Amino acid sequence: MAPGGHISTELRINDRIRVAEVRLVGPNGETVGIVSTGDALKLAQEADLDLVEVAPTARPPVCKLMDYGKFKYENAQKAREARRNQTNVIIKEMKLRPKIDQHDYETKKGHVVRFLRAGDKVKITIMFRGREQHRPELGFRLLQRLAEDVDELGFVESAPKQDGRNMIMVLGPHKKKAEAKLEAKAAKEERAAERAAVEAEEKAERTAANAAHQVAPKKERRRSEALDPEIEA
Repeated sequence: MAPGGHISTELRINDRIRVAEVRLVGPNGETVGIVSTGDALKLAQEADLDLVEVAPTARPPVCKLMDYGKFKYENAQKAREARRNQTNVIIKEMKLRPKIDQHDYETKKGHVVRFLRAGDKVKITIMFRGREQHRPELGFRLLQRLAEDVDELGFVESAPKQDGRNMIMVLGPHKKKAEAKLEAKAAKEERAAERAAVEAEEKAERTAANAAHQVAPKKERRRSEALDPEIEA
């Protein structure tokens, strides 16, 4: 193979196994022992299975009798499930000033709460300007206050520390990203079910109201007995 060429990770099976003998493992994991590759291939054919080299660097190589197609399919399914459950660590960032007013603080805190509920980490940065740089305790107290306000959702993963003109703290969520996604999905489904129930109730009320307002059939008019018979004559 040329330098820099593709290195195959595909397992060698059946006739592609060229060694003289192998350490054979049965389909249920039982040890058969060291046998010639030819005998191992015969056993595989008789069992309608494949001979698969699972440990090529062993001496002799270890081979197993298995259904290779089924083995590849199950491995692909496991890899797909692992990718689906994989959580990417996302770090959100929120910047504050040491003398932030109450309204802005509540707004910023709301964003931090939303990030933590979603299972994301949050990097909090206090930005000092001018003379504020000589009052780092203002930033430290603000970060402490924020950490206490959201302690039900997150914890201090990285304690406040000075970084040039800034002071930084990292909050980590109590719940993992996957858990947060499942909870958000469940909450969304619950809200959808509630909306459907309300709509069904409103529809039933409208139907009942329409039925109640239907015009009753007119009563058949009878000829008045008081009329003079001669009038009709």
